[in-house]
Amino acid sequence: TRNTGALMYLTASRPDIVHATCYCARYQAKLSEKHLTAVKRIFRYLKDTIHMGLWSPKDTGFELTAFLDSDHVGCLDSRKSTSGGIQFLGGDKLVSWSSKKQDRTSMSSAEAKYVSLSACCAQVAIAISCNPVQHSRTKHIDVGYHFIKEKVEKGIVELFFVGTEYQLDDLFTKALPEERFKYLVRRLGMRCLTPEELKVLVNEFA
Repeated sequence: TRNTGALMYLTASRPDIVHATCYCARYQAKLSEKHLTAVKRIFRYLKDTIHMGLWSPKDTGFELTAFLDSDHVGCLDSRKSTSGGIQFLGGDKLVSWSSKKQDRTSMSSAEAKYVSLSACCAQVAIAISCNPVQHSRTKHIDVGYHFIKEKVEKGIVELFFVGTEYQLDDLFTKALPEERFKYLVRRLGMRCLTPEELKVLVNEFA
């Protein structure tokens, strides 16, 4: 459990280990051999990527862009969904990220995405948020989750559907193939921050 706690601390600066670490943390009260093996794999990954970190260009706007998604009933033990979210300032500066198992069991993929406020990345959830009439299939969703509808109606929040190939939030909701994982890590703004590489980055963004 101490090792898992150390990994949780590291997630504040290493978004690439958030999903795996949070998944292991769910079983702290009853760790098995396979969970300990998973924790060791995370530490081995960190050892091999010790120079990786977030790179933020100095000239960044203040427009907030969020990617949110959910993995419907992804947890095989509880049948609950995992919500993930990331927020960028100026389009390329990652400022916030999260991966969390939902407190409730969602009856459908649409509900799971809506509850996780991922209306901006699912066509069916966008339809729910933009429709002023409560459909019978969504009446059972807690009123507290419908605040996003109010923001859409007031024009405060604008929603867009994002195809799977452009969904940067997949890194926080599910396990991915190595190639896809590395691609998303780079898209988040993570770079190898060795002294030599830092000089290259500084010159590139000068």
